Amino acid sequence: MTVTIYDVAREANVSMATVSRVVNANQNVKPATRKKVLKVIEELGYRPNAVARGLASKKTTTVGVIIPDISNSMYAELARGIEDIATMYRYNIILSNSDQNENKELQLLETMLGKQVDGIVFMSDVISSELLYEMQRSPTPIVLAGSIDESAAIASVNIDYYGAAYEVVKKFIDNGHKKIAFVSGPFTSRINKAYKLKAYREALADAGIEFDENLVVECNNTYDEGIEAAKTLAAFEPTAYFVSNDEMSIGVLHGLGELGKTIPEDAEVISYENSKLARMARPTLTSVAFPLYDIGAVSMRLLTKYMNDEEIEEKQVILPYRIEERQSTKQE
Repeated sequence: MTVTIYDVAREANVSMATVSRVVNANQNVKPATRKKVLKVIEELGYRPNAVARGLASKKTTTVGVIIPDISNSMYAELARGIEDIATMYRYNIILSNSDQNENKELQLLETMLGKQVDGIVFMSDVISSELLYEMQRSPTPIVLAGSIDESAAIASVNIDYYGAAYEVVKKFIDNGHKKIAFVSGPFTSRINKAYKLKAYREALADAGIEFDENLVVECNNTYDEGIEAAKTLAAFEPTAYFVSNDEMSIGVLHGLGELGKTIPEDAEVISYENSKLARMARPTLTSVAFPLYDIGAVSMRLLTKYMNDEEIEEKQVILPYRIEERQSTKQE
């Protein structure tokens, strides 16, 4: 039979309120009493009923996390940042994959709200108008992690995507490159189209370099498409490649290798992610350090402030980035 709080109270010869205070780490319990209750809890194997506690406190101490794909190393690192802070604040995590599908995102959001989670951390390349509407009318606090809401209606944690992309292209220009390719993820992603592509075009324009649409290739964020992009671009002879993520960047490296190109002598490559893959690649990848763990951790901390009615100093958080220099670019 399941051991209840009543069983612990009876065995320890204390009130159920005292057991509850011990379980919830309330300091208003005498040390000797706390020790006795904890001993009985261990002997009986008592486990607090999270559902009952949630009904009593109107909180479930559970947070929903919706991300595109947990098997992707990028999202896994983000999820780790969320989980570490959730554990610190004694929240449990319900993790779901949306597969970057709008209908599934809406369904998962509804499911999380139905489970009465205390808050939700959400990540998606595209926040549709319908999804935004459902978030705005949600009584449960929601924080976007590495996702753009142009209306700024929903709290979010990001980096300066435009600034990072502009800095990459300017770095190539400063190194003497005039034919700079941009291998992008899908332009359905607002970050790719409205920030990275815009920065790419404007950095070229500021340097007096004409934009050439042949040097821009849209891919599906995969290694194989990175290889194909390198081969497609070969006819236009770019000498520098700005690539949206590490997996595609490795594809570009290998594609250039198959074409007989040497990195970085014949072509320089800069990625935009800085996951473990950037260090594992050969040559190692120079990359914009997208602070995945920090975005997850700060998103979760911001959510705890909303859930606990703490003062919110900044609703739209922008974290710093840096360019991590490695072997795919020439060193000064």
